[in-house]
Amino acid sequence: MRIKPATVAVGFAALLIFAGFVALGVWQIHRRTWKLALIEQVDARAHAMPVAPPGPGARVTAANDAYRRVVVRGVFLNDSETLVRAATALGSGYWVMTPLRTRDMVVLVNRGYVSPEQRTAHARPQGEQTVTGYLRITEPGGGFLRRNDPARNAWYSRDVAAIARARGIQAAPYFIDADRVGESAPVGGLTVIAFPNNHLVYMLTWFALAGLTIVGFGVFVRQGRRKAAA
Repeated sequence: MRIKPATVAVGFAALLIFAGFVALGVWQIHRRTWKLALIEQVDARAHAMPVAPPGPGARVTAANDAYRRVVVRGVFLNDSETLVRAATALGSGYWVMTPLRTRDMVVLVNRGYVSPEQRTAHARPQGEQTVTGYLRITEPGGGFLRRNDPARNAWYSRDVAAIARARGIQAAPYFIDADRVGESAPVGGLTVIAFPNNHLVYMLTWFALAGLTIVGFGVFVRQGRRKAAA
């Protein structure tokens, strides 16, 4: 039986579409493997004993350092405090970002959440303090649809470099989410460690579409044969 040019063209298109869907499915397999490894690494860091944070000049990356448990001693520079807009389980308010001067560096500490009513009336520890928490990676730029505006002292993300420039200090390129200390504001310990992992669903979707492409081409060929035989 002579194969019609239209069948060849549709078959070639179906093959390309099938290959594309399969490639996307395989890509999601690799993405899922990477995500599971990342979750395992972060979980191990987050439940390890606290260690000293990276010192001045250390190279800090999300892949190697995010959510590492750290402990550090120093004195809070309360006059350089910065309030950053926050949406938390306790409601909308602010993160209190305060520089901590240690023996060899300054590091920004997210001391926790305060409500709008507490933005000026919250605890400011004096003297040397011990801070335990999670190492966090800087959040440059701003929040969703809102850019940080240092000139107006309006902050929507915890952008370490920008906050340090605005306060005239040199700080480590990361910040620390402090654990909760006491019952008064700021309320620490609100770090959310969660990574969306929908790659299995995406993988099955792409492979299902690849299968449907073959089925669709088979239906097309069968209908063509029926018309030719009629």
